Amino acid sequence: MTEKIFTHAELAKFNGENGQPAYVAVSGTVYDVTGKAAWQGGKHHGNVAGQDLTEVLLNKSPHGDKVLSGLPVVGKLAD
Repeated sequence: MTEKIFTHAELAKFNGENGQPAYVAVSGTVYDVTGKAAWQGGKHHGNVAGQDLTEVLLNKSPHGDKVLSGLPVVGKLAD
């Protein structure tokens, strides 16, 4: 199976609203955060799903990238 490559425009569609899953990109990998209670409605502490959150997660988040462990990987973000 070929790995899904998301453009930024495609990723933006997965914002957790109107029945859409909630996806976020970190360091080029796209994760599905739909099942996480903290991401209910596609929002978490002012962050919105459907975006590249590398800068936020690695430089501003108190928990860093350890929260990515166990999340389903759904693809890669195109450069």
